[in-house]
Amino acid sequence: MLNKIYSWHFLCRMRQVEHAAAHSFEVQERLFYRLLKAGKETDFGKKYHFETVKNPDDFQKTVPVSEYQDLLPYIERMRRGEQNVLWNSEISMFSKSSGTTAAQSKYIPISREALRGCHFKAGSDTYTIYCALYPDSKLFSGYALGMGGHLLRNKKGALEGDLSAILMKKLPFFAQQKRKPSLEIALMSEWESKIEKMADAVISENITHALGVPSWTLLLLRHILEKTGKSDIREVWPHFEAFFHGGVRFEPYQKEYRRIIPHDDIHYLQTYNASEGYFAIQERRNVDDMHLLFDNGIYYEFMPVSEFGKEYPKLLRLDQIELNTNYGMVITTNSGLWRYLIGDTVIFTSKNPFRIRVSGRTRFFINAVGEELILDNVEKALQATMKKCDFSIEEYVGSPFYASDKEKARHEWIFEFSKAPEDMAKFAEIFDEELQNANSDYAAKRYKNMILDAPLIHAAPKGTFYEWMKQRGKLGGQNKVPRLSNDRQHINSILSLLPKP
Repeated sequence: MLNKIYSWHFLCRMRQVEHAAAHSFEVQERLFYRLLKAGKETDFGKKYHFETVKNPDDFQKTVPVSEYQDLLPYIERMRRGEQNVLWNSEISMFSKSSGTTAAQSKYIPISREALRGCHFKAGSDTYTIYCALYPDSKLFSGYALGMGGHLLRNKKGALEGDLSAILMKKLPFFAQQKRKPSLEIALMSEWESKIEKMADAVISENITHALGVPSWTLLLLRHILEKTGKSDIREVWPHFEAFFHGGVRFEPYQKEYRRIIPHDDIHYLQTYNASEGYFAIQERRNVDDMHLLFDNGIYYEFMPVSEFGKEYPKLLRLDQIELNTNYGMVITTNSGLWRYLIGDTVIFTSKNPFRIRVSGRTRFFINAVGEELILDNVEKALQATMKKCDFSIEEYVGSPFYASDKEKARHEWIFEFSKAPEDMAKFAEIFDEELQNANSDYAAKRYKNMILDAPLIHAAPKGTFYEWMKQRGKLGGQNKVPRLSNDRQHINSILSLLPKP
């Protein structure tokens, strides 16, 4: 009966989700004016003369595109307790981002409006879409497994920590009753002890679904199988049916998840959420693009790749985008992030409704000799390679090896396999071929080894990336391995952990 009540509640919301998708331009326009009105009397709004902005064109001319460093002085004032700086309601929560765009952690302000009208609302819409896709689901007959990060209060009493921890802490009572483990365990700071206690706490519960980053959730599920002596998660939780995942691409982990949950009726639903907002949800079965959300407090603009790095880049509105083109996503939010370049690049796969696929990061790419290799190229190449070689991947990282007097430029890769290819030379050859198929600029540079030599590939022992993340203080939460880098800082530090030849 409880499952029916929850399912009915979420299905009722589906009409609103569909209405927002069908009237996306109008929804976005109304939201734009509401956000502008809220920011008019803030310090930021006064500095950039929001009172003179009459329409989105004025907004583009008046308000600069910002990255984190540009907003950092305002955010530091807010962390010291000042209000009405970027947003007109109290800011008492800051999501501590993993800082994948820069070395330091980032503190993203979260208003009450964003907590309820963005993160919780979009989280609810995730269940709404799931119930619409799978109307016979028994998801709410048991509990959700959630992996939170660490949370603390700063000197001014504001909450600071991983977004997952803030959301868990602030969940309404009825939602708290449907998740496991307890907050006391979920918000522990020491990651290795936390994994142990989480496993002990949830083994005997009726877990029907999990939510989280694929890498860290996989670590927990494996530990549970190890403790129970089982080989299949359904032997531990017979009613387990779904995994809602986000944060990193799922494809490299797909084979390993299917190994430990070998059932065709397990559903995987991709979400696109971050400290800055909850942006999109997969709303079709077995298709990896996602439905862009329009009525959750986020106004969107899109930066063509050709505009990256310009002092005054030209941005496109929703009605100006083209399909199958790489864009940087710029957001204005109900937490006071004004024209904020979040660092992700997206590709539109559909306009009716608007669907996107995350293609990479504005700063995560390899471009040693003009090849402009992005994450989307690499993931496509790996998927194609998996069809020709039997392997599965834990983690990987790629960087350029720059030319010298003695050697040509090439790409260097470190892969940690959960199941290694039988023939590493064949894997390297096929992966290189598929990269060329995915990126014509890379293919041109690889032609007859004239500019780029064949890639250099290392197989790392199991646990290498875990140890590297541990050394950097980046275990758990929303921390992610930076897949691609155009310098050698990350790859050199990982290489130092590999056994000497």
